[in-house]
Amino acid sequence: MLEFLEQEHISPALLDGVRAYRAQYPAEPALQGRIPQPRYHYYGKEVWEAAIAALLCGENLLLAGSKATGKNVLAENLAQAFGRPAWDVSFHVSMDAAGLIGMDTFENGQVTFRPGPVYLCAKHGGFGVLDEINMAKNEALAVLHAALDFRRTIDVPGYDRVTVDPAARFIGTMNYGYAGTRELNEALTSRFVVIQMPPIAEDGLDRLLGEEFPTLEKKYRGQLVQLFLDLQKKCESAEISSKALDLRGLLDALRLIRRGVSAGTALDMGITNKAFDAYEQSLIRDVIAARIPAKLDRSRLFTD
Repeated sequence: MLEFLEQEHISPALLDGVRAYRAQYPAEPALQGRIPQPRYHYYGKEVWEAAIAALLCGENLLLAGSKATGKNVLAENLAQAFGRPAWDVSFHVSMDAAGLIGMDTFENGQVTFRPGPVYLCAKHGGFGVLDEINMAKNEALAVLHAALDFRRTIDVPGYDRVTVDPAARFIGTMNYGYAGTRELNEALTSRFVVIQMPPIAEDGLDRLLGEEFPTLEKKYRGQLVQLFLDLQKKCESAEISSKALDLRGLLDALRLIRRGVSAGTALDMGITNKAFDAYEQSLIRDVIAARIPAKLDRSRLFTD
């Protein structure tokens, strides 16, 4: 990952800071398996430098933005770059304090404490990825306040107080407008520095497709990039919903085409059918048809 960051011309001073951090806080051998091995790279020099600087300053980071901006990809890339074990917490409306910190469990005839992901992250100096943090109830998130501010502690009722390891960082992600999301309260927001994640740029998307599908014809790679940008513009102008703006869906469609499914069917499965309104589906198909013929097959799309 550090070689990739050098190729991206990330500030040498920041990269020296990352190397010093890794030397100061080597990951425990037993936790090496928790260090992410990202499938994708995040592309965006300014965002990379802002995120690295924040983490080197000991800050917790909130990545905010709409769909397909690479929030989780960046969080995973950061954990790998810093060489830290990662714990992922997927928030939902039923998440409570016990799900974050831990709970009592019955084992070997006695009640014992089973630690949760935030407790383990704090204890072992990991990177805690708090996914869709604005879907959780504020009262559940209140247990994080002391861990995220200057106190750097977690009180476990009936057990002990845990001091957050100096290597630990927490990275929150949040989307706008998803069902079940809510406004993040001011007390929690103040404990993060916030990066507003920009939409993926044309160059970054082209590089992503090139890395993931090296045998994809350059001509069609360019058309697929423009297709995604067309969908992005349609979403921004409210002509279609954000359901079709699905980068994972586009990558899934390409994998289906590589397996022999026609382009029209694959793009329906990966993108169009995620909108369940028939009229919206027809609009999305029109956007796709302007770039990619429905009968296009593997032999024309891939060179291998």
